[in-house]
Amino acid sequence: MAVIKHSAQRVGVFIDTQNLYHSAKHLFKARVNFGNILEEAVGGRTLVRAIAYVISTESGEEKNFFEALTKMGIETKVKDLQIFSDGAKKADWDVGIAVDAIKLAPKLDTVVLVTGDGDFVPLIQYLDLHGIQVEVISFGKSSSGKLKEATQAFTDMGEDPKRYTITARW
Repeated sequence: MAVIKHSAQRVGVFIDTQNLYHSAKHLFKARVNFGNILEEAVGGRTLVRAIAYVISTESGEEKNFFEALTKMGIETKVKDLQIFSDGAKKADWDVGIAVDAIKLAPKLDTVVLVTGDGDFVPLIQYLDLHGIQVEVISFGKSSSGKLKEATQAFTDMGEDPKRYTITARW
């Protein structure tokens, strides 16, 4: 199926922030350029909503990052990092992203998932059945092959890392 893009097309962008953060750090020792990702995702079309799903830690050091996303026009949904009694940590937004995409789908022509997580294949299939064009933007090397196959358009940020990453100052 051909991907259709035109200026009146209504787009929702759903960003799996943790997935991108770890991929950029591992693959390029860099941080993610969310401004350029949003620009690519919207592609001259009508942005309805852009949501980044983020995790907050006890230290709160990510507050400035959350504010920067908001200034770019990206809404943030925050979940606290869960720390279990055995020291294990959990920080995952998969269900929240899927539910929001389904809830917003009637107001959208296109859903752009910014993630490499293969757990989103059923979401893509559901949206496709309901006439929603689904595009994925992620780093190809750390993206699920099944995710790439399921989507109507895949943008590999790894093909132009200078555009989609910022040299890290760890």
